[in-house]
Amino acid sequence: MVFSSFAFLFVFLPLVLVTYFVVKNRTYRNIVLFLFSLVFYAWGEPIYVLLMLFSIVINYFLALIIDKKEKKYQRKWLLILAIIINLSIIGFFKYGDFFINNINMLFHSSIPNLNLGLPIGISFYTFQILSYVIDVYTKKVKVQKNIIYLGTYVALFPQLIAGPIVRYETIAEELENRKENLTEFIDGIRRFIIGLGKKVVIANQMAIIADNIYGGDLASYGTIVLWIAAIAYTFQIYFDFSGYSDMAIGLGKVFGFHFLENFNYPYIANSITDFWRRWHISLSTWFRDYVYIPLGGNRVSKAKWLRNILIVWMLTGFWHGASWNFVVWGLYYGILLIIEKLFLGKALEKLPKIIRHIYTLLIVIIGWVIFRMEDFSQITLVLSKMFTFQTSDLWNQIVYNFDVFSAIPYIFIAIIASIPLIKHISEKYENKTSYHLVRNIATLGILILSICLLLSSTYNPFIYFRF
Repeated sequence: MVFSSFAFLFVFLPLVLVTYFVVKNRTYRNIVLFLFSLVFYAWGEPIYVLLMLFSIVINYFLALIIDKKEKKYQRKWLLILAIIINLSIIGFFKYGDFFINNINMLFHSSIPNLNLGLPIGISFYTFQILSYVIDVYTKKVKVQKNIIYLGTYVALFPQLIAGPIVRYETIAEELENRKENLTEFIDGIRRFIIGLGKKVVIANQMAIIADNIYGGDLASYGTIVLWIAAIAYTFQIYFDFSGYSDMAIGLGKVFGFHFLENFNYPYIANSITDFWRRWHISLSTWFRDYVYIPLGGNRVSKAKWLRNILIVWMLTGFWHGASWNFVVWGLYYGILLIIEKLFLGKALEKLPKIIRHIYTLLIVIIGWVIFRMEDFSQITLVLSKMFTFQTSDLWNQIVYNFDVFSAIPYIFIAIIASIPLIKHISEKYENKTSYHLVRNIATLGILILSICLLLSSTYNPFIYFRF
């Protein structure tokens, strides 16, 4: 089930809201959220609910045992066991066939593939529960003795399938003592609608352009067509993912939870370092706190520091998918960040802001081409055509394709929505009475437009289901 579906909007969400607010007891409300979250997850693949429940139970008991142990070496070995179990689960289901295929290629063997379906959201909830166990080990958080509360944290449907990656410390207090109120309920619904608009009105239209072009005969396309596809995908992945993050944050607020922001206008960044402070913040900070810093961070020799950066970014790429293009994409950013940190960063600061911005956007767009295509020959073909001008029959390839042609105007909406223009206008006029009326009308308009677009099309892809 996805947020941008009629089953969720008109059946699941009303049911969970009514049931949740009818119940008054905090424990019962958590049980309601936990049970509805299991139904939400089981909607598309019931069997994998058992996998998530297994993960919750095993980590619940491991954290309890770690908390009780006083000897450091015992706690350490239990933590290692927890890490092995969690990484083995995600490794088996997400990366099993990847390793088998590479072993077969290297050793000319014929090990059969597992052909297992990927459990939706496994990367997100595995990282969440790992952070919980690690934080119990380091005594950063108190162990949760109520398994339903822990299960609610792990399975909580607003952020289950696409994040943001919520740390236990962020909502530990709210699991037991949150206070729901009408003001935050309304704010949460408004944030949800904005996220829905990002996903349905912008991301889905960008997907039509990118999927039609990238799904066609790449060899026949010229430079302009491939740039249109790259720009469309650049906007698709941002509004797809940030839209879901907005919906998750909004729904969390409806139920009294306050998740941290996951995006901060990344396409206005003036460097790659700045971009990664703004993009998928929960993942970047997770790798920083649980991999980069434990490896020594920048408090080691320069060689080890550079090694730490490359390890983190290789893992960041691999986290996104079981394919070499994701590893290359991660290392691509790792190398660029090293270059910026060593010498390019200071040179960039001396350049005009617009030049720095163009530099960053070019790097990011190239990165999304690598991210989008698993076939390296296609990546090479597309990038070479993008940067060595080749003519194309733009009329036939774009204008005669009605779906693509009708989606092109949405690029301009995407540009406006990707910069903080509306945010600045809102901040300027938020104290005026008329502003709230305009905001409410605009929010209602976004909801109506989103529903109309969902009614008129069955095309509703979601990129991060792959992760």
